[in-house]
Amino acid sequence: MPKFLEDKLKAAAASKGLKGKRADRYVYGAMNNMGAMRGNKETAKGAAMEEKHRDQAREKMHADIAKFRGNSSEHSFHRPVRKILRRSV
Repeated sequence: MPKFLEDKLKAAAASKGLKGKRADRYVYGAMNNMGAMRGNKETAKGAAMEEKHRDQAREKMHADIAKFRGNSSEHSFHRPVRKILRRSV
């Protein structure tokens, strides 16, 4: 079953005040209605949803890393030279 979807639906159930079996029925009923699951088995559509979510999360992570570090072509992997303050005494 798509873990990201299950977590999202569990949070929605909690925000609606559902607990226990009612929350479970809400979560798994919604996934069955969407076609992500058939009974207690994951469908091909559910597996595709999970894979798409994983790919998007990976792309976002790499974009964040690139934004933080810049492009690798702009970097030199040598240690930067420290600038020393010269004081005149």
